[in-house]
Amino acid sequence: MIPSLSWKNIWRNKVRSLIVMGAMAFGIFGGLFSTAIYTGMSDRRMKEALTKESSHIQIHDRHFMENPEVGLTLADPQGLVAFAESLPGVKAAASRLKIVTMINSPAASTGVTVSGIDPEREKRVSELYTAVYDSITLAKRLKLTDSGVIGTYLRDSTGRWFGSVQRNPIVIGEKLARKLKVKVNSRVVLTFQAADGNLTGGSFRVCGIYRMDNKAFEEMNVFVQQADLAPLAALPAEVAHEVAVFMEIPDLTGKVITTIAERYPDLEVTGWKELLPDLAMLNDQIVLLSMIMIIIIMAALGFGIVNTMLMVVLERVKEFGMLIAVGMSRKRVFYMIILESVLLCLTGASAGMAVGALFIGIFSRKGIDLSAYAQQGLEAMGFSAVMYPSLSWDFYLMVGASVIITGLLASVYPAWKALKLNPADALRTE
Repeated sequence: MIPSLSWKNIWRNKVRSLIVMGAMAFGIFGGLFSTAIYTGMSDRRMKEALTKESSHIQIHDRHFMENPEVGLTLADPQGLVAFAESLPGVKAAASRLKIVTMINSPAASTGVTVSGIDPEREKRVSELYTAVYDSITLAKRLKLTDSGVIGTYLRDSTGRWFGSVQRNPIVIGEKLARKLKVKVNSRVVLTFQAADGNLTGGSFRVCGIYRMDNKAFEEMNVFVQQADLAPLAALPAEVAHEVAVFMEIPDLTGKVITTIAERYPDLEVTGWKELLPDLAMLNDQIVLLSMIMIIIIMAALGFGIVNTMLMVVLERVKEFGMLIAVGMSRKRVFYMIILESVLLCLTGASAGMAVGALFIGIFSRKGIDLSAYAQQGLEAMGFSAVMYPSLSWDFYLMVGASVIITGLLASVYPAWKALKLNPADALRTE
């Protein structure tokens, strides 16, 4: 009886109830949508960083991260790769050479990090190859079938992941290509100090240009074949500076790090949170800011609920007095007011969450394109100018629980006022 009575009482003053529900719905919608935008940005940035930049775990010589000298190599990278791939939760591992070098073109020169990789094995630990716009993929996307047209109009403006150049191919970032004023098939020269202390270098031909949201990474990282880089660096073909480990089950990252560190105590085993501390901090801050935002919204709405329910009690003093006089216990009157408040909050919040889920679902597929307003600024920080809102169902449950708690807390004082009513005095109230 009490739930039914409480629901009917909400609609005795429809305008006031609808205003309160509207305020609750709008506040919940705003909190959910803004949180979804931040969460989507963070998730997209993290996915790109892990799949294209760093992977989940990296293994180096203990001194390599502090001073990346060419001679600080891993003695048995292949054995390390095999051991890492045997561990539960690991998808794949790959070895790399990493050398800080100067890259030169006829137009400009700059410092970069060159990674010597096995192109096919690298595909197992990195999705960077998908960021290279190759002519075959682009031709299919444009529905071009004429090989002459493809060769004439696409071959020189796109590239391939180590496929179109026979000798010393190199893949570079789009921002670096613009800085050096080079394109596919252009020649560049890498110059660095080899392991024997001599200054060395080599000529490479651009076979592909990759494009990412993180323009700083594009400008600072180039990729060549390990077999081409090792002789220039005066290094044996079997050594490497780094082993990257990509996790199939990210939750087991900590356990895998511990296992590898115990097996190879002389090496430095680093997780992605240490490799990308800014990204780890951002991920933690997004969670914290989302919680703070919801708390602030709930607190603001809570004061409105207190005011509304207090008005309800003051307007219905005579009614409450009559109910108590005819035998309804004060406890039931207390529960009725509490339930009215909770139902009022839940109705408004449900509408807000439904609209929020609808908008988040739409924009998670279409995206919010800010390219015309903030592309350079966002990409300079590593974020995409196209935002895809994303929110887990756990967050909706947390918001629902917060709404119930807010309704309960906001109705305590008005319900307590109703408990203090004297039936005789209440019945004389006009």
